[in-house]
Amino acid sequence: MLQKLKVELVELHRELPKNNLVLWTGGNVSARDPRTGLVVIKASGIRYEEMRAQHMVVVDLNGKVVEGEYKPSSDVYSHLYIYKHRPDVGGVVHTHSRYATAFAAVGKEIPCVLTAIADEFGGPIPCGGFALIGDDEIGKVVVDSIGKSPAVLLKNHGVFTIGKNATAAVKAAVMTEDVAATVWMALQLGTPDVIPQEDVDKLHYRYTNIYGQ
Repeated sequence: MLQKLKVELVELHRELPKNNLVLWTGGNVSARDPRTGLVVIKASGIRYEEMRAQHMVVVDLNGKVVEGEYKPSSDVYSHLYIYKHRPDVGGVVHTHSRYATAFAAVGKEIPCVLTAIADEFGGPIPCGGFALIGDDEIGKVVVDSIGKSPAVLLKNHGVFTIGKNATAAVKAAVMTEDVAATVWMALQLGTPDVIPQEDVDKLHYRYTNIYGQ
């Protein structure tokens, strides 16, 4: 079931190592099927280069496996909590990308000092608190901390991103690491100026409503 979505998720998972967002078997992408409400997520501990459609697991919002021969990702309950509390979200990504996670390690948000941050995130990328993996506690931190941003850092952990679909969530994860690296470099040179919120709002509106075809 949901074969097309499974194939899409395999390709999106491959974007994570391709963009240096994960190593080995870390990280994951999930998607909610808008018709059935079921969620597809990768199996736990599968190498990205070995990943195929059969490694995708279909679960309901309570975590019950509807289809799949493997255990779902250990982050599944965090993803499901997000889907339960954010009906607008159709895709969730978790990474430990290096520069963004460096900000998470010290519990700092990524300040809005670049037009690219204003465009994609509409303000600083927030940093939520610490939570242990295994149940839905991480999902609670994400929902409570992410605000209007498509990305949030989790203290001492890593990055979660959301989107209207899985592709949008992966894009947000790629952009999070890109701006995190640039901001980190800028901080080595001095203290970058934060863009005034009035200008951030204009940039974000243009990017989300006018930019593109």
